[in-house]
Amino acid sequence: MKNYDLDKLPIQIYADGPTLEEIDGFDKNLIKGYTFNPTLFKMLGVINYLGHCEKLLKTCDTLPVSLEVFADEEDEMIRQAKILGALGKNVYVKIPITNTSGESTVNVLKGLVNEGIKLNITAIFTKIQVEEILPSLSKTESIISIFSGRIFDIGLNAVDITGEISEMVHANSNCKVLWASPRMVYDIINACDANCDIITMQSSLIKKLSLFGKTPNEYSMDTVKMFYNDAAESGYKL
Repeated sequence: MKNYDLDKLPIQIYADGPTLEEIDGFDKNLIKGYTFNPTLFKMLGVINYLGHCEKLLKTCDTLPVSLEVFADEEDEMIRQAKILGALGKNVYVKIPITNTSGESTVNVLKGLVNEGIKLNITAIFTKIQVEEILPSLSKTESIISIFSGRIFDIGLNAVDITGEISEMVHANSNCKVLWASPRMVYDIINACDANCDIITMQSSLIKKLSLFGKTPNEYSMDTVKMFYNDAAESGYKL
């Protein structure tokens, strides 16, 4: 493992699913793009999908913004992708690697590449999945989103798997590799070790980046004080 300076990390941080208010409050020197999906929209209570996308683009300015289709059939994916792609030059349309039946969306990707639509291929877990789509994307700057955090969830080494995919993608295309669904702040280091270009982080993890640089003893003392103060404020007695 390499040692990294947090101020000079060889990776871009994209905020994942922030509210409009959170976007306004981010350090613009730190956040280099934004990603969203239907689940995150649901969590935010979004009712008007397209309307919220338009609001986001106004708030996100010119930074890259990934917006996802929610169709399951090829023709409808393409139709929705064209609508989202037309919202702005900085829009990357997210297409899942398969539909809900496990059928590859490679034909959708080919069609959208021909339309000149920027793409973010999402929910990728394996090198084989990338091998199937990469020839169609090799001359584009598409984002290849590896769900590395979820790879860890199923007991596999996400750094090794993501690193192998990164090596293949960088050697055979102009695409960028994104470490998706991080589970902890340290995943930004894991993503660097896997030679990713981008990592998505939700607001809760972005806030914790400020802890980098603390010593273990300092953080231990902070934790002890938190326990003591919470107990005192609660008026607990034994």
